[in-house]
Amino acid sequence: MDLRREKPIGPKTAVCRSIPATYRSPLEGSNWTFFVGLAVVTAASVITRLYSISLPTHVAWDETHFGKHASWYIQGRFFFDVHPPLGKLIIAVAGVLTGYNGSFEFKEPGQAYGDTPYTGMRVACAFLGLMVVPLAYLTVWELMHSITAAFLTGVILVCETGTLILSRYILLDPPLIFFVMAATYCTARFRNCNEEPFDLEWWYWLSLSGLFLGCAFSVKWVGLFVILLVGLSTAKDLWDLLGNLKLTMLCITQHLFARVLCLIVTPLLVYGAIFVFHIVVLSHSGNGDGFFSSAFQSTLEGNELHDLQVPEYVAYGSIITLKNHRGGGGLLHSHHHLYPEGMGKYQQQQVTAYTHKDDNNKWLIKKANSSNSAEGEVELIKHGDWVVLEHITTHRNLHSHTQKAPITESHFQVSCYGQDGVGDANDYWQVEVNGGSPGDQVKTVTTVLKLRHVNIGCYLHSHSTQLPKWGWEQLEVTCNPLANDRNNLWNVEGNTNDKLPMVSFEFYKPSVFSKFIESHLVMAESNNNMKPKEGEITSKPWHWPIDYQGQLFSGGDHRVYLLGNPLIFWGADVLLIVFCLMTLAKLVAYQRRVNCGGMKDALDQVIGAGCWLVLGWLLHYVPFYLMGRVLYFHHYFPALMFVCMLAGIMVEFFIRLMSSIFSSSVGFIVYHSLMVLVMAVIIGSFIIFKPLAYGMSGPKADDPQSSMYGLKLLSTWDI
Repeated sequence: MDLRREKPIGPKTAVCRSIPATYRSPLEGSNWTFFVGLAVVTAASVITRLYSISLPTHVAWDETHFGKHASWYIQGRFFFDVHPPLGKLIIAVAGVLTGYNGSFEFKEPGQAYGDTPYTGMRVACAFLGLMVVPLAYLTVWELMHSITAAFLTGVILVCETGTLILSRYILLDPPLIFFVMAATYCTARFRNCNEEPFDLEWWYWLSLSGLFLGCAFSVKWVGLFVILLVGLSTAKDLWDLLGNLKLTMLCITQHLFARVLCLIVTPLLVYGAIFVFHIVVLSHSGNGDGFFSSAFQSTLEGNELHDLQVPEYVAYGSIITLKNHRGGGGLLHSHHHLYPEGMGKYQQQQVTAYTHKDDNNKWLIKKANSSNSAEGEVELIKHGDWVVLEHITTHRNLHSHTQKAPITESHFQVSCYGQDGVGDANDYWQVEVNGGSPGDQVKTVTTVLKLRHVNIGCYLHSHSTQLPKWGWEQLEVTCNPLANDRNNLWNVEGNTNDKLPMVSFEFYKPSVFSKFIESHLVMAESNNNMKPKEGEITSKPWHWPIDYQGQLFSGGDHRVYLLGNPLIFWGADVLLIVFCLMTLAKLVAYQRRVNCGGMKDALDQVIGAGCWLVLGWLLHYVPFYLMGRVLYFHHYFPALMFVCMLAGIMVEFFIRLMSSIFSSSVGFIVYHSLMVLVMAVIIGSFIIFKPLAYGMSGPKADDPQSSMYGLKLLSTWDI
């Protein structure tokens, strides 16, 4: 079967036949090879992605997170995650449709599924993952109008083991990559509809581009990168339109507003609608409550603050909980455990911030000088008061001294000290209502305050820094010498005092819009502060393009190791470098007025398409160097899609170039022979490395008895 659009020609005519500038959709003609190629790569994608998808029969890697999230959606229980909701909602819907009731714990990797109907959720993710292959095929067709380049790209992605592995599990990567590729394809298709602007097809592809952009951003915030790609492409298109003197300014304005409507307004509406649905569905209390403000928690059925009657004001003798007033802030917490040896002269009781609720978050608020009030009288807490906070469970007082804090050594340590509520002068804290003045009273929930240590002058502080395992990986609490740090702010969340009149917590409930804003503040702070846990395998961005290190997905007798097909990874890297050099050479030739002869049109098309794909690769890869959060190998795979499409285009171009130096009949044979050889090598590499995806057993690759013996090409691979 001749997969090329045209047969090569002999060297006497041109080095490379020029490519027509006029776009013609395959749907408008009878080019059956287009559909055969599409069907073949799609069928191969279906087979490779769905083969033995029920294996392993236990929880694999991050299935423990996203399967659990799907369960909570089904139960309507509120939870917190750093990612937007769409990917998890898709998994939850797939679970419901295939008989899953949300009862499985997804406790940890390796937990056996037993009778749980988990396969439906894997199949849903695999379906989105397998659709990446035909989308890449269609995108390359739109860029090059070359069936061979499109088919070769499809083969590359079918045989890419890392992409295959990510497609087969309950993860967010399959929906993310699917929506990124769908938005990329729709944008490429739209850009080829320029001959009939504002007709139905033009609006269809523009609107669909905006829809998929919104969906990509609704799975993970890194979907912003494809939005930037489309945005930059749109800016260039508008600039070109501005230079077309045949168009009136009214027409150019119409183009601008059409793109604003479809590529800005539509994604925002999609994202907002999905997030509001997420807020409405998760109406019951869950383990994510503690990340959010007291007012937010009061909207969740089953939360202790929901429909609660509490005192409006805080008085001496009240039992309170204090929440750090920031996105994702924890509750002031202590427990019987002491700080380890070497952290100060004395091993005193740990004080932390904890995002979950228990009795260790409760404190009795007392006067620092009890002679100021007659016994039995109710006296409200006011701005400027000196107080002592006694931990209810251990009966020790909140305390600070000049020892260094355990992690943030520029701050002072906060501990609990004393016995039966009796301590010393280092237990005294002064209440400062934020923006308040003497006499201002402290209200439950709504008053934002600081606690200033009387002797040292530092302020009770918490942030997103986690303590090591000795501190149960809870959040560090310190005494901060800087008065204006926003993480010094707290509010009273819980308040119990039988002597005070009660008000309904309904008064504090926020609107859906307020919950939307707060959710994003919490997500942003938590996402940026994600740090690796002790012993966790992470990676760095420079590792990714060179396939330096993989990620274990499943252990035991069914080992699955996330690792890219080295032939494809390293080959794509080489072709990326060659493309950059070729583009530079073309620019130099253009500047020196060198005539490229028959190659000019082909080079222009390859460089035009390639530059767009390289931009997509850069936008999906380079920003990770700027991120402070923990990173993993799987973050690279959206970027990989672009460099794989570039590889397909480049290989086809070079084969076409080589075959064009021969006569028509010989060139035809050379072209197809080289193409078959390249595809055979790619498929052969997949056959060799497919155990990475479908499961390895027995000894590791270092052992001569291993089925993977000799395939450990880098010492950093754990296969």
